[in-house]
Amino acid sequence: MRPPCWTLDDTELEFTAIRARGPGGQNVNKVSSAVRLRFSVPDSSLPEELKTRLLALPDRRIGADGVISIRADAARSQAANRAEARARLVALIERAARPRTPRRPTRPPRSADRRRLERKTARGAVKRLRTPPRNSD
Repeated sequence: MRPPCWTLDDTELEFTAIRARGPGGQNVNKVSSAVRLRFSVPDSSLPEELKTRLLALPDRRIGADGVISIRADAARSQAANRAEARARLVALIERAARPRTPRRPTRPPRSADRRRLERKTARGAVKRLRTPPRNSD
């Protein structure tokens, strides 16, 4: 596998500690262990081509202003949630960095067309048998 042509500068990442949601008793109520990661794509040091591909991704975490917002609250510790949020951001950037393989147009084989037409003919014959008999007066 090729090494990535980009690096993620930690100074461009903005972490905010927030309260986690859901059950958890006192720990959830008094400790801000969840993390929200904000990463501004237009202001980042990523290559221009990667920026445009990243902003073109159909992902709800990417806002209209080009800021990626990732919330991590699975772990009980803030450090683990920070690491998870950063890993998710790296995975998103890697998905955008991977070039799409071009589609090679293909045609179905003649035998597939022939089989399809034979099935249609057989089905039509079955339906013809369902018609009421003609009155030959």
